[in-house]
Amino acid sequence: MSRQILIIPDLHGRPDLLRAALDRFPDAHYVSLGDAIDRGPRSMPVVETLMDLHAAGRATLLMGNHERMMEEGVKWYRQYLGTHDLGDYRRAMEGYQWWIRAGGETVRTELGGLTLEKFPPLLEAYLKVLRRVVYVTADGDIHDEPPPHPSVLIAHASPPVRHPQHPNPLSAALWLRPFEGPFPLPDGVMYSVHGHTPVPTPSRLGRHLYLDLGAYDTGRLAVAEVNVHGLPQVTVFCGRGDPARARKYARFGEPIPVTPVDLPGAPPR
Repeated sequence: MSRQILIIPDLHGRPDLLRAALDRFPDAHYVSLGDAIDRGPRSMPVVETLMDLHAAGRATLLMGNHERMMEEGVKWYRQYLGTHDLGDYRRAMEGYQWWIRAGGETVRTELGGLTLEKFPPLLEAYLKVLRRVVYVTADGDIHDEPPPHPSVLIAHASPPVRHPQHPNPLSAALWLRPFEGPFPLPDGVMYSVHGHTPVPTPSRLGRHLYLDLGAYDTGRLAVAEVNVHGLPQVTVFCGRGDPARARKYARFGEPIPVTPVDLPGAPPR
């Protein structure tokens, strides 16, 4: 590839693990799978770093289901400011509470308080640059639609497919779990890469790869270097956390070979 493309799954407020990846791969272009926020202790530094990379042309940022939930209240509140319709305000409050209950409480705690009326500009700017699905070709280019050349599909949860619960394929790509397949791939797509569903070790199920290791909980972050013509090279950063908590994650498919990297403070492997 003409440039190194690294996929980073669900960071969930772990800037230390993001920094470890940046230090090891300083010249890469990063594709964030979303769910950079919530659950972990420091969502704001993660978003700030990702936005700096994006501004420098060094990162492509995708939406996860947690960003989608955060977006709901903001979207309706912005509409309410234009319409002054209390129905829009009610939908804004419902969306806000949906996000807070699903993990946004950690962001509110981190900020010492959070309302839609004073929503952080950084988070709103972050929402505006997020994409849903991208395709990477062998030259390292990133496309919004399936290109005519072999590629790798990257999306938060699944490939974009029509599903009874998600008629919009781009919505399905934020929410579907592996057991809700099958997930056909467009012509020319060699395989797809996802986060969203935590696994004890990076795993392949058919032509779909899953990288989310529950970083906020386990202290382990898997990053994958895109290889259009074969399996990606996967590095697992092992930092502070409790890797034993991965025992509760579902095991499926086949494990992908990884290169572990121990960080300061990591528990013994």
